[in-house]
Amino acid sequence: MDRLWSPWRYEYIASSDAANPESSGCVFCKLRDDPDKDEANFVIHRASYNLVVLNIYPYISGHLLIVPYEHVGELDAATKETTDELMDLTKRSQTALRDAYQPTGFNIGMNLGRSAGAGIVDHIHIHILPRWTGDTNFMSTVGNTRVIPEDLSTTYEKLRKRF
Repeated sequence: MDRLWSPWRYEYIASSDAANPESSGCVFCKLRDDPDKDEANFVIHRASYNLVVLNIYPYISGHLLIVPYEHVGELDAATKETTDELMDLTKRSQTALRDAYQPTGFNIGMNLGRSAGAGIVDHIHIHILPRWTGDTNFMSTVGNTRVIPEDLSTTYEKLRKRF
C-alpha cells in the first residue's frame, strides 16, 4: 500500500481554525462589496457575476482566483450564469497569464469542502496558477502536501545499506 505522508499538516487540521468557519465574515463577499478598494485588494477584473483577484497567499507568482459574487459553497449550487462566466474568466485568465509570464503549464482547480483543502469553505472559487518545469511539485503547490511514493521500510532499507 502506498502512503501519502504529511505530518506537518496535523497542527492545522487539529486547530480550532480548521474546524470553524472564518469568524470575521467572508473575505470574498467583502471583496465583492467594496469595489472602491479594488486596487488595494488586488482585484484585477470585475465581470457581471464574478471577479478576478490575486491570491494574497500565492503558491507561485501569478496565482489568480476567479470568485463568484454569489455566496455558495458548492459548485452545483451556483447559477448557470455564474458558472458559465466563471469558466469564461478562467479561460481569459489563462490567456492573460500566458501573455504575462510565458509559463509552460497551468494548474486550474477548485477545493470544495474543508476536507478537500478549501480555505474558504462557504464561497467557491477557482485557482489558476502558471507553472514552469521544475518550479515546485503540484501536490506541494495546490494541496500543501508532499507525496512520498514509497513506504518507510523501503526507504530505510535503501539508505541503510549505504551507511
